[in-house]
Amino acid sequence: METMLTKVNAGVGGAVLMSALITPPPVWTFGAVGAAAALLNASPGPRSIARWAAVGYRYLRERTIPDALSRQPGVTMTWALYPDHGTMQDPHRRAAFHDAFSRALTFAGNQARTAGIQVHVTHHATVSDHTAHTQTISVHVPKGLVGQPARVLDTLAGEFAGLGVLMPLTPEPIPVVSERGSGWVSLDDGRFAATARITAWPEECGGDLMPKLLLGQHAERSIGVLYRPLTAGQSRRSTKWQEAAGEAFTTDKIKQEAQANTSDTRRGALVQGATLVDLDAYLTVWGDSPEAITGARWQAVLTADRHRIHLDWLTGQQHRAHVMTTPHGASTRKGAIL
Repeated sequence: METMLTKVNAGVGGAVLMSALITPPPVWTFGAVGAAAALLNASPGPRSIARWAAVGYRYLRERTIPDALSRQPGVTMTWALYPDHGTMQDPHRRAAFHDAFSRALTFAGNQARTAGIQVHVTHHATVSDHTAHTQTISVHVPKGLVGQPARVLDTLAGEFAGLGVLMPLTPEPIPVVSERGSGWVSLDDGRFAATARITAWPEECGGDLMPKLLLGQHAERSIGVLYRPLTAGQSRRSTKWQEAAGEAFTTDKIKQEAQANTSDTRRGALVQGATLVDLDAYLTVWGDSPEAITGARWQAVLTADRHRIHLDWLTGQQHRAHVMTTPHGASTRKGAIL
């Protein structure tokens, strides 16, 4: 959205300058275009000024975890998933796992006229004498989106059962935040947590976040990925507008060729029956003290840098961001965590 607004602002600025050759526009139009460009492009830290303002507003409005954040009306089911041993370490078995999961997302996206079904996957590593790994899959069908949500849930359960051992699960209550510090929160169960949003990872990572951030790490961490598959019609429209915006506003020839290659790949996948998926990924590090959290954050940053993964530690939102790495994140309102 920020990129699109920046390009629209550039187009408006160009139109104002062109109109100045014919009829001088009001002086305030230049100031408005310049102010919008500054708000959208100046980035003190990981966000632009406009996005910092949005984060600050939401921080003031939601100082606690509102019920509406993770209790959207609808039907939610959660299962514990135990993939076959070595699935994530073996590249061929992992690719087959991803293909099967992709088919389930495509089915979920095409069950309604508009997007809304959310599939949430969590991975949690608990470190003691040995490291225990727990995986969950949750599906949330919003109220009124599908006439018979049980049909969708049963079909998806059958799809997920092919990924490993699937068992119904009742998630534990969301831990209550008892104290907040600079970049961390203390929970009522005695643990401390800090959560980052994973904003980017390279293509060579192959979506392989679990082995890179969890496996082989001697620290307690959680990863949560929220998938929102689009319908076939929405996927085609989104692709059309992305290509149109790229052709209209991109002047760099190399960037144009890179976008064209990406568009061809995306178009070929859509022709084969795939669908676009809106996803958010989060990483939570755990500790028993603020000092432990500081060390865990530093180790997570080093690991992310090694694999070219970008982390945004969600300043001002730690009191609710940890929800995204629990099964309760499945019913989270879209856009609740910026």
